[in-house]
Amino acid sequence: MSDWNQQITDEFRANDGRVGGMFAGAPLLLLHHAGARTGTQRVTPLMYQAIPTGYAVFASKAGADSNPDWFYNVTANPETRVEVGTETVQVAVRMAGGEEYDDIWSRQKREWPQFAEYEEQTARAVIPVVVLERS
Repeated sequence: MSDWNQQITDEFRANDGRVGGMFAGAPLLLLHHAGARTGTQRVTPLMYQAIPTGYAVFASKAGADSNPDWFYNVTANPETRVEVGTETVQVAVRMAGGEEYDDIWSRQKREWPQFAEYEEQTARAVIPVVVLERS
């Protein structure tokens, strides 16, 4: 885990799921995932959107032209867990599509405009919306 991610993770856990700095007030969760090739256990802090069945996260990689590593890991290993606040939740991973994708992605861009900027920056046709459904 990068030092930056580790600092956010440590702050998240020390403050009941809240962090300051650029993420102050943002809904943040910790996504646990196993490396697609190595099986190495990893934790990645991500902004999320609460949805009726769980959480949606976004493979934006801050507008990079490739998906983030965690995306490939959860695609390969779709049963995992997340930490939200002080709770750890088992989740099943799936990709949002169609109207569900449009609704979630539109709301995320509206509520957090940097996601619209990421969409404009990337050469990717679509930034994946990953649904984490409570198991």
